Amino acid sequence: MPVPKFMYKAVDDYGKYSKGALEAQSFQQAVEELKSRGLWVLHLFDPSKSILHKEIAFGGPKVKNEHFTVFCRQLATMYKAGISMVEAVRVLGEQSSSKEFKKILARISEDMQRGTQFSAAAAQYPTVFSVVFVSMIRAGEASGNLDDMLTRLASFYEKEHNTKEKVKSAMIYPIVMGFVTILVVSLMMTFVIPRYIANFQAMGLELPLPTRIIIAISDWMLAYWYLIPLFAAAPGLLIGSMKKSKLGTYYWDLLRLRIPVFGKLAHKQSIARFCRTFSSLHSAAIPMLQTMTIVSSVVGNEVIGKLILQSREGLRNGSSIAEPFRGSWLFPPMVVQMLAIGERAGALDSMLEKVADFYEADVDAMADRLKSLLEPFMILFISGIVGGIVTALMLPTFKLMQNLH
Repeated sequence: MPVPKFMYKAVDDYGKYSKGALEAQSFQQAVEELKSRGLWVLHLFDPSKSILHKEIAFGGPKVKNEHFTVFCRQLATMYKAGISMVEAVRVLGEQSSSKEFKKILARISEDMQRGTQFSAAAAQYPTVFSVVFVSMIRAGEASGNLDDMLTRLASFYEKEHNTKEKVKSAMIYPIVMGFVTILVVSLMMTFVIPRYIANFQAMGLELPLPTRIIIAISDWMLAYWYLIPLFAAAPGLLIGSMKKSKLGTYYWDLLRLRIPVFGKLAHKQSIARFCRTFSSLHSAAIPMLQTMTIVSSVVGNEVIGKLILQSREGLRNGSSIAEPFRGSWLFPPMVVQMLAIGERAGALDSMLEKVADFYEADVDAMADRLKSLLEPFMILFISGIVGGIVTALMLPTFKLMQNLH
């Protein structure tokens, strides 16, 4: 019987990535083999069997943030109450309202019953169980402190989810209103204006310049109506094409940070994620260089991630963690100062946790303010556009009334 071949991605204690294949009888044996090589497993799967993994990894069904956040809290509660990990995962899988998550948890439970550790089983589904989750679970399994790790993870994902929802609610409003504006203007240009203007053109009335401009736009939209959805989708298509390459993603993330108001919000969110993730991994006693590698990949911004990797290289060469961040516009002075103080005092996790709390609260407050300010602004914006079109349509009527007098 042929020995199964497993594909893996891993990182060593110096933060260096490696990937490849190895033969082993089981997932657990594969994990042990990689551990003996001094590697921390980030991703491990059997390509011949893991069909579900392939679907997830290449854009298939994913688990919603709220489902995963609830799972983390329930798992921590059940394990702390004395229920075995295998049983807790099986029960949570059965009661999950997500069909995809139900299948994944059922497979993980089966793997664990065959002797696979929870971290190794979860690592097969990297778009569901992040590298932060897998690394902290593995650290908890190794130290015998799994209940504490689960509680920390539950708090981590709850705060991360709350911050994401706040930012999403602030960002989605102008996007929705933008599409509403496009829809309203398109309907007016293609249905209302041609019928309204036809009467004036039949009279042979000379139309004012604003009205002629509106008619020209209306005629163009009627002739090339099929291009309207393309123009509406163009920003999304452009961003999607940019993010297909690493260089494109880098410049898109740089642009995101430079956008007025929204860039500041995205920047603060990334700093909060950096501090929260760093604090959680450091408290789990994960090696510093590996922590820096993981944080750079999950911070959510390639520009900031690149600077974190530069800091990791400096740390490897003997410099402090905070030194590479000094003078960079990407890291506020307060964050750099807290990093330096925490490093000197041996209390990095607690210091960064306080900074994360501060920035998460700041992001929440800024998102609320932005949303309250955007609502009247977008209403005025739409009213201005529609009002301008209506005024241009009414000008011939005013001119006709003047001629009658």
